[in-house]
Amino acid sequence: MDGGRLRSGHEPLDGVLGGGLPGNGITVIMGLPGTGKTILAQQYTFHNARPDRPAVYFSTLSEPLEKIVRFGQTLEFFDAAAIGRSVYYEDLGQTASQEGLTGVGARVAEVLRERRPGLIIIDSFKALHALPGGDTEFRQFLHQLAGRLTAFPAAALWIGEYEAADAAVAPEFAVADAIVELTVVPFGQRELRSLHVRKLRGSGFSSGQHGYRLTSRGLRLFPRLADIPLRSGYQMGVDRITTGIPALDPMLGGGLWPGSSTMIGGPSGSGKTIMGLQFLYGGSRHGERGIIATLQENPTQLRRVLSGLGWQPDHPDVQVMYRSPVDIYIDEWVHDLLQAAEHLQARRVVIDSLADLQLAAMDDTRFREFMYSLVQRFSRQGISVLTTYETPGPFAAGPLPEFTISHLADNAIELSRDRDHGVMSRSLAVIKARASSHDPGTRPFTIGPGGIAIGDPPAPGQPPRHRRAKATPA
Repeated sequence: MDGGRLRSGHEPLDGVLGGGLPGNGITVIMGLPGTGKTILAQQYTFHNARPDRPAVYFSTLSEPLEKIVRFGQTLEFFDAAAIGRSVYYEDLGQTASQEGLTGVGARVAEVLRERRPGLIIIDSFKALHALPGGDTEFRQFLHQLAGRLTAFPAAALWIGEYEAADAAVAPEFAVADAIVELTVVPFGQRELRSLHVRKLRGSGFSSGQHGYRLTSRGLRLFPRLADIPLRSGYQMGVDRITTGIPALDPMLGGGLWPGSSTMIGGPSGSGKTIMGLQFLYGGSRHGERGIIATLQENPTQLRRVLSGLGWQPDHPDVQVMYRSPVDIYIDEWVHDLLQAAEHLQARRVVIDSLADLQLAAMDDTRFREFMYSLVQRFSRQGISVLTTYETPGPFAAGPLPEFTISHLADNAIELSRDRDHGVMSRSLAVIKARASSHDPGTRPFTIGPGGIAIGDPPAPGQPPRHRRAKATPA
């Protein structure tokens, strides 16, 4: 415990809890089977147990103590040397079956006197409802137990397979100082795990649903990314930056503003990923490091693309963050990207693609909230973001979704593929450029060594002419 707070050893979780759980209070950890309640309880156990203030872990009538201990041994934080020295496991199941609630209360009081623990866990607390005696006796037991724990300087975690409706009727929720709920919601073949702080007396905490994963290191939390606008505003760069495509900069009014967000929309094969890569490699020539967070091409595929364009595949200033779209968890992904950008000191980020990320979010509201907050954070840091969005259809670009135009994109560029008399061609148009006087015309372009080359605007009644791409060192 640190400063009167019970800490988990995992900083993101402690931050969401406003510094930790109450160090001298009762916390209910609720959730259906399989949500990770026991893992989280053991995480708190081993992080806080001390020989002079040990942790006592009581099992009751739900899972055998042997199973809890055996499973705990698979976790990295489990310390066998601490057992019997600073961590004590005790099975209350037999006491509960033979002596009922009275026996349970008496045994807990005895352990308080003998062990002088700093942390007490009762798993499962809800299972005690099944003991004979009815509601009146349970409430008397609860009152006595809460009184003992309040008088003794110890933190208590009551673990239970509670559903949301139980929080309104079960009396233990009324005496709890904190309530933490773990949920798992299936979405097709995936699951969305969320932690929700329902109650935390005397402390501020982060509201909303926070994603998490269960790992061998315990519960890993990814706090909800909710951006709050700064009242005082923030400084932005005044000198435009290049897109990496010389002929595109004038179309955008002289280039991009630092910290702006640009969305590239177009059908499959229209050149969106290549434009994103050219944005990164163009920045590297000006000392600006960048990251491509891709759900499209894996690193091997990207190296092949870069080699074909004559660019250095393993550039020290261009980092690839690849995640498989079938196993991506947007809560984890967004925090990984923020950490990668901070570590690299990136000035440019490409997200390829928004459509894959939207599917991974499983919920449009969550997707918009995450992306809005991510774009705003990058903007305040002066990091320029380029995103891609695949529009339906194999040829001409379809309509872009409204959310990409409103708050996710300062600039929007539309790419198209066209077939004319059996010949495939590509064209682009700047359809939005915030705080810029942009060229609204459609321009042809080709992809070759050096990347994208934009052609001259066609004269009235004349076919378009294309500039040859000049190879540029990457």
